[in-house]
Amino acid sequence: MKDSLIIYSGGLDSSTLLHSRQERIALAVTFDYGSNHNAREIAVAEENCRLLGIEHLVIALPFIGQHFKSSLLEGADAIPEGKYSGENIKSTVVPFRNGIMLSIACGLAESRGLKRVLIANHAGDHAIYPDCRSLFIERMSLAMSAGTDAHIYLDAPFTDFSKTDIARIGAASGVDFSKTYSCYKGGEKHCGRCATCLERKEALHEAGIKDPTEYEE
Repeated sequence: MKDSLIIYSGGLDSSTLLHSRQERIALAVTFDYGSNHNAREIAVAEENCRLLGIEHLVIALPFIGQHFKSSLLEGADAIPEGKYSGENIKSTVVPFRNGIMLSIACGLAESRGLKRVLIANHAGDHAIYPDCRSLFIERMSLAMSAGTDAHIYLDAPFTDFSKTDIARIGAASGVDFSKTYSCYKGGEKHCGRCATCLERKEALHEAGIKDPTEYEE
């Protein structure tokens, strides 16, 4: 039964969720909010949805890029390099991004007669991003259910998983990792130096998966 909508960025995590739940996904939604990497994300998201025969919708949220403060919205040079640690990486937080996207996805799901919204947050996000943590997911799920006649369910199966766990699931689900995009700088190739690139490299290595990603270095 195709009863689900997925918030789909085109990254490793959401691509794994897309492939592993493809039989239940009726609609994939990518949000274009003005980030450095939105254009590259949208391109790979479109490709994966086309390959799986899943409807793909891009929704523009220009107000985020215009009014919110985050290095993800300020160009490649604003992105800090190094692992997810220290105050500098907090600059990549886009305030309440998941809350905004989930609210829209919830309304869209009910409008389409769908029952659940999928999101691919994971345990590695918890320290930096408040709207990826289990408490947020629990409370947002309650709000979405209480605020809709259909009692839309928020399904976040990777909340307590590591990125390495997700990479293994992705490999088992047939994800072509060369057709995913993660870099916060948004270049044609992954920079290989920002936190999300380093996390991607580490996860694929720990999962025993040959990394097909093209890096600048």
